[in-house]
Amino acid sequence: MSDDTPLDLDHFRALLDSRLAEIDALTQSSKDSRAPVTLDQQSVGRLSRMDAMQGQAMALATDERRKTERLRIRAALARIDSGDYGYCLKCGDEIPVKRLQLDPATPVCVDCVSGPGPAGTG
Repeated sequence: MSDDTPLDLDHFRALLDSRLAEIDALTQSSKDSRAPVTLDQQSVGRLSRMDAMQGQAMALATDERRKTERLRIRAALARIDSGDYGYCLKCGDEIPVKRLQLDPATPVCVDCVSGPGPAGTG
């Protein structure tokens, strides 16, 4: 790879597998917080129910972020299997190992994620 550090695919596969297991465990442990809020106002007051609904909405949003992260990780694992891991999906250049260490699931290099600068600069 371009920054003189060899790309250890086994290391990155282990990182990705570990993160995937962590996401799955968090998803399972937060299952109750995503459950529908009951309408029984006899046992739960209106404000408490609103708090519960807000908590449920936040849990659902967190779950959506986890689903997105899970898809990114699975795509990175597929790139490892196909031999394309470590190469930018937009420009095809190598992604520096340091960037992959920060985010092993990243599919693009820094230049492509930041896009072109002002007209004439990039």
